[in-house]
Amino acid sequence: MATTVKRKVHPTKKHSTRSISYRLPDKILDEIETEARQKNISHNVLVKQILEKYVNWDRFADKIGMVPVPRKILDSLGGELTNIDITKIIDGLIPLIKDTSMFIKGGYDLERCIETLEDYMRASGMKSDHRIEGDIHHFVVQHELGIKWSIFTEQLMKRVLNDFIDNEKMKFEATESTVICSVPLGADFDEHIY
Repeated sequence: MATTVKRKVHPTKKHSTRSISYRLPDKILDEIETEARQKNISHNVLVKQILEKYVNWDRFADKIGMVPVPRKILDSLGGELTNIDITKIIDGLIPLIKDTSMFIKGGYDLERCIETLEDYMRASGMKSDHRIEGDIHHFVVQHELGIKWSIFTEQLMKRVLNDFIDNEKMKFEATESTVICSVPLGADFDEHIY
């Protein structure tokens, strides 16, 4: 019997809403209107997306020491990375990921860790997807930065997830721009419920 693959949809819980008005400079409103038209969404949806990104990530970014780095810099650094460099960077990131999950999500477990990583990828503009095929969850990361960054991403995911999952249960596929981590988490696993 063939197993169907379905994409993991981020929850859109219905929350109560209320109307509020703000006075904003015309220049900001013009930019929001232009952006909403280009994205083919309403102003309300765009403003909601902007505020959600701020509440879920941006307000914490400076508190956890995040700085924006242009893609070109990461791309150029990737060619120079050695396996030792990758290990050193990951060694430094592991405590940061734990601290970030605890600070933003209020704890460090598999669900909060995955949700924190997904929030980071969304905030940084990196493409990611979560697909479910039976009991197997496929986490797809598309970075488009070259094979060294694929090696980095795979090793980082192994180290982070190893706190919760045995490495032998994880399967990876990688190209120059994409990494897929497949893990048996069960059909009912949901990183947004904890």
